[in-house]
Amino acid sequence: MPNPKRRHSQQRGAKRRTHYKAVAATWSIDPVTGESHLRHRAHWVEGKLYYRGKVVMDKTPATEAGESNQ
Repeated sequence: MPNPKRRHSQQRGAKRRTHYKAVAATWSIDPVTGESHLRHRAHWVEGKLYYRGKVVMDKTPATEAGESNQ
């Protein structure tokens, strides 16, 4: 592999790195729940997983319609 013959200055390296910038994540508000979340990501609200305003998965315990708690 070729290596530089002489050392590059600090200024030269800094000029190259000027374009490396951190980008802040974009947040949205779910129209159904009103919760803020990262764009294009599913998010949990009260035991339900929402994506694009629809319930994708439900983690709440399922109870049968005819079952009583006695």
